[in-house]
Amino acid sequence: MNNQPYQLKRRNFIKGATASLLLSSVGTYGFEFFKDEKPKRVGLIGTGWYGTSDLFKLIQVANVEVISLCDVDSNFLNEVAELVSERQKNGKKPKLYSDYREMLKKSDLDIVLIGTPDHWHALMCIEALKSGAHVYVQKPISVDVIEGEAMVAAARKYNKVVQVGTQRKSTPHLIDVKKQIVDAGLLGKVAHVEMCCYYHMRANGNPPLQPVPDFLDYEMWTGPAPLRPYDGIPHRRWWRTFKEYGNGIMGDMCVHMLDTVRWMLDLGWPKRISSEGGIYVQKDGKSNISDTQTAIFEYDDLNCVWQHRSWGYPADPEYPWAFIIYGDKGVLKGSTMQADFIPYGEGEPLHFDVLYEKEKYPEDLVEKDNELNAAPATRRHMINFLEAIKNGTRPIADIEEGHISTASCILANMSMDLKRPLVYDPKTKTVVNDQEATNLLERTYRGTWVHPNPDTV
Repeated sequence: MNNQPYQLKRRNFIKGATASLLLSSVGTYGFEFFKDEKPKRVGLIGTGWYGTSDLFKLIQVANVEVISLCDVDSNFLNEVAELVSERQKNGKKPKLYSDYREMLKKSDLDIVLIGTPDHWHALMCIEALKSGAHVYVQKPISVDVIEGEAMVAAARKYNKVVQVGTQRKSTPHLIDVKKQIVDAGLLGKVAHVEMCCYYHMRANGNPPLQPVPDFLDYEMWTGPAPLRPYDGIPHRRWWRTFKEYGNGIMGDMCVHMLDTVRWMLDLGWPKRISSEGGIYVQKDGKSNISDTQTAIFEYDDLNCVWQHRSWGYPADPEYPWAFIIYGDKGVLKGSTMQADFIPYGEGEPLHFDVLYEKEKYPEDLVEKDNELNAAPATRRHMINFLEAIKNGTRPIADIEEGHISTASCILANMSMDLKRPLVYDPKTKTVVNDQEATNLLERTYRGTWVHPNPDTV
């Protein structure tokens, strides 16, 4: 019997006790599978960082023609149009739009990618589905729970594939982890999960108010969300720091880890959700999202506990954004970069490393702000999306799964604000015995924008 304490075994392991494993996931995807098919007509809404990155990954693995691009920032739009013309085979520049509704009316698209801030996801996704397109939408899918319910209803009504950008399910080393550790039963009885993010990612500045630049349609950028006084370009990090447009670090980072754990352990809706937190340290800026938060997602004989801090140091510097699954036979740590399985007692620890594909896709190295560790996962996610379209099946990150993960994080934020646990009933679309919380499931839209209704999409 090996009775070494966990930390000692892990130190020995890191020194080289076992070799890295990366086995089955590479061979399960055929990158050439779609290249001989008739080109799919593609449009992108939101030409910022991740929307453009998603589009480039799709171009890498499939025969597509990018027909149209849409953005309220004309600088982004023109820059990305040039890049797309260099990337796609026909060398053509896409048609450019500032209003997604016009793009969807005129473009006759097979696929629409949505890479906008969160507060736009629901309306754009539903309109794209109505136009006859399949949709790839970034996470979190919505800013309120009823938006998510409406997106699921629309996908089913129009019989279209909606893939959510929770690409951890398509991450090669995590696919191997699920097969070789979790599904193989090496963890034994799983009775506790921890998830965390300790990145210093909460923008917390105090920029002055200023005129809106000519290249940005700020009114359209804001859309159905509350209109904040303009104090600088909102994209990339600045919008994420406000509840008006998203769900903070819970909606940005917990949604990935919770979704991954749910996939690993085959979990559905939590039975109850509770959360505590707030702005405990970073009080001097405009940001209104929590800098410190803990949430508990309760299942039968299992609690999944989330914690984030946007200050201080991570508990484990090797896993600053991660999940840890505890079983009675071992523990599994996982992240976008690596994974470690450490058995209790006898048995060897196993290590899994991230897969890079820089040699196969050298353009990854010149793409601005490209996440090299996530690129292989996103490519596989796109292939899975295309396979689902071709076969008429549900993708691995189907809209309903994305909704459960997103809504759970939204409910955690609601629990923090209301200072009580919440039980959501997806059948009645209410919070059980809590009318105040039920009223918060659907937020009021600004101006003439109309909130989607799951019963009438």
